[in-house]
Amino acid sequence: MGVMEKLDELTSSDAREYLTFRLDQEEYGIDILKVQEIRGYEPPTRVANAPNFIKGVVNLRGTIVPIVDMRLKFSCSKADYNSFTVVIILNLRNRIVGIVVDSVSDVMELPAESLKSAPDIESVIDSAAVLGLGSLGDRMLILLDIERLMSAPDMGLVGTSD
Repeated sequence: MGVMEKLDELTSSDAREYLTFRLDQEEYGIDILKVQEIRGYEPPTRVANAPNFIKGVVNLRGTIVPIVDMRLKFSCSKADYNSFTVVIILNLRNRIVGIVVDSVSDVMELPAESLKSAPDIESVIDSAAVLGLGSLGDRMLILLDIERLMSAPDMGLVGTSD
């Protein structure tokens, strides 16, 4: 999908709501419709031979949910677990995944005109998983296509196909 198609997809509705969260110094936004719940961090059960950013799994009311530490996935300098550390439980089509983030900021509604395409620069984030940049006042959000990010081959999360 090219940059223009991504922007068309972003701007197809007048405004969208994004859950914003922090990783290190950056602020990210994900489509609120993909968020099932937000929970406090609890150490998951380790899974043998999983990539280092997959912390393990938790049992969420009978569903086994893989937990991805986004700080390790995005090569942040450190990953401290404290009282602000939270797990965002995502409902991605037929797959439930949890992501560990430093903290959740708020829910922001971004009008289409505040969205910009992301500059094409080398990054630890697959550029296909960045929808664009959103700005509101002095805040700059990196808007993630969290579904694409969680289904990338290096994630090792086997799920249902489209």
